[in-house]
Amino acid sequence: MIIETSKLTKVYRTDEVETTALDAIEFNLKEGEFVSVMGPSGCGKSTLLHILGLIDNPTEGSYRFLGEEVSKYSESKRASLRKANIGFVFQSFNLIDELTVYENVELPLIYLKTPSNERKAKVDKVLEKLDMANRGKHFPRQLSGGQQQRAAVARAIVNEPNLILADEPTGNLDSKNSIEVMNMMKGLNEEGTTILMVTHSDEMAKFSSRVIQLLDGKVVSQ
Repeated sequence: MIIETSKLTKVYRTDEVETTALDAIEFNLKEGEFVSVMGPSGCGKSTLLHILGLIDNPTEGSYRFLGEEVSKYSESKRASLRKANIGFVFQSFNLIDELTVYENVELPLIYLKTPSNERKAKVDKVLEKLDMANRGKHFPRQLSGGQQQRAAVARAIVNEPNLILADEPTGNLDSKNSIEVMNMMKGLNEEGTTILMVTHSDEMAKFSSRVIQLLDGKVVSQ
């Protein structure tokens, strides 16, 4: 099991207001699954993704990631675990404009202090895999939206992470490019990559094997 949560809760407090973003979430994710998380705006999807992605800690409850109880980890421990095991794909691509496609994809390996010859082999392999080898010297602004998201996916998988977290990965794409990106992600899943995706789109959710519905911070169906 990659992810196991029990009574996972996140409460945001100010001097005057207490808001429960996640309310006792019970959720498991097995290795090799492709799961979509759906629900209306404000239902807790992004909060859940941030906690499962080790960006934030829950207020209460248990979160086991790869068998480790991580709910009370410090930011530095979460960061180390995150960099080694999780790839992120965002709606807005989050590519660095001043870097080429090759350099963007290489960045996670630099953070992990991967030797240069190994970095080159990994980047070349993943760009070839995603049909982006001929775009390696291009800058993000020279690419279409679909190509930018392909580059972002390449960056997410270059270190062969245990888990891909995708936050509205087709949100900024037209229908043709959306289908292309989802077919690519479906192919990665069929090769063994575990994917958890937040989406508003019923059409995109059909690419996954299981759909979790959130409402008011609670799982209402899975």
